Amino acid sequence: MNPLRKTIYLSLKVFVIILFTTACSSSNTEEVTDLTTDLSPDEIVNTAFAEEFPDQYESYMRNVYDEDYEHVSKLTEEVEPQLPILFHGYGFSIEYNKPRGHAHAVEDVMSIDRINEDSVGSCMTCKSTAVPALLDEMGEDYWSASFLDEVAPRTIELGEGGESEELSEYGHISIGCSDCHDPETMDLRITRPSFTNAMDRYGVDVSEANKNEMRSYACGQCHTNYYFDPETQKVTFPWDEGLRVEDMWEYYETTAQEEHDFEGEWEHSISGTTIVKAQHPEFEMWSYGPHGEAGVSCADCHMPYERGADKKKTTSHHWTSPLENVEQSCLSCHGDKSEDELLDRVDNIQERHLEALEESQDLSVKAHYYVNRMITSGADEEAIEEAQQHVREGQWFWDIVAAENSDGFHNPHGSMDSIRMSTDASNKALKVANRELSKLGEDLDELDRQIEETVQEVYDEEDPGKKHEHAVNEYFPNVLELEN
Repeated sequence: MNPLRKTIYLSLKVFVIILFTTACSSSNTEEVTDLTTDLSPDEIVNTAFAEEFPDQYESYMRNVYDEDYEHVSKLTEEVEPQLPILFHGYGFSIEYNKPRGHAHAVEDVMSIDRINEDSVGSCMTCKSTAVPALLDEMGEDYWSASFLDEVAPRTIELGEGGESEELSEYGHISIGCSDCHDPETMDLRITRPSFTNAMDRYGVDVSEANKNEMRSYACGQCHTNYYFDPETQKVTFPWDEGLRVEDMWEYYETTAQEEHDFEGEWEHSISGTTIVKAQHPEFEMWSYGPHGEAGVSCADCHMPYERGADKKKTTSHHWTSPLENVEQSCLSCHGDKSEDELLDRVDNIQERHLEALEESQDLSVKAHYYVNRMITSGADEEAIEEAQQHVREGQWFWDIVAAENSDGFHNPHGSMDSIRMSTDASNKALKVANRELSKLGEDLDELDRQIEETVQEVYDEEDPGKKHEHAVNEYFPNVLELEN
């Protein structure tokens, strides 16, 4: 039996036990009925679903008016101040914001500074309900098409006629109903071929998925780690070796390079290291975390059941943290605990992970600058390459946890293991650098002082979009601009 299918099978057995031994009951499931809507099978505008599904649509609208819907930069000292250094030379060092409600996805991707004249169609893939239509029209050309000249204008055109002021400028075709539901039957479905292709390579036929699996697959088609294939620019999931963090890393170090000529997203301008950028791997982390192994779907926690004005039970389409509705999201299964006990448990897990992440990223920053000094001091080339490989690994195992939006909660053990591997790799890079720089007579105390000053200059810059400018200086030059 395929490993993932076997895991799911065993997980479902465990889940059945949970259903009978906790406060969960049949009252927590909506009545399943045959349904045929009056909608076109090609409908992609979210407002079109409002009349037939008013309760679900009303909850979807809460994604627009979340308290946290305003842009909040991750690059500030209050959030993640090391990112302008760790992502130096890449767009994430210029603008990287905390996630907003799904209804803002199209608006945000069209306005973010990371989008430029070189951006391709793949950048829109998980942002708009128009993407399946674009794939039908453009075929494989969609992936590499110009984002600004071809994909964005066509996306807006496809959404004309359904605009709603409440859903922002382009929000009427942001992530929504048709991404996960067949408009005619409202059956759950997969609309992003990258997910289907990756699961197929892994040995799972998603067309055979049951409803409980689909309640995670529908989310997993976008809440995953990925990269753009260098030749086609197609969104590709690195799952051939498995869904665990170490499995994906193995894929990047072997299959991605040998079969797809992919080494990384960019060359870091401080250390000259080729870096693989991790992307929000919620599905992967959940899959081998405690809830995934117990058969608890994404929707069970993030889309709890609620009652409308008519007391009818519906699934919430306000995609937010379960901590916003502990009674419905958590206590329906963890009835033996109080709300305060559950909140304390989550806080403890997340606080430990955030502390460990901060320590690992500090080491990664230091490693980048130590390798920079190796380069400018004329250290042995093989030693530089050895240190760069450790830097590459250290940043990946840190980033895959930092980019995952649960602060370790989806998979406490897997996340902490990844942070440990990051720390080990960064320390190996520093060990190599210390050895080689000592041979050259470098003053390591002065090096540490220069790092501290440079990091502080990045912190002190008030404009998040300019912080990266202070990450390089005369002592730590951009190594990509040095003459050979």
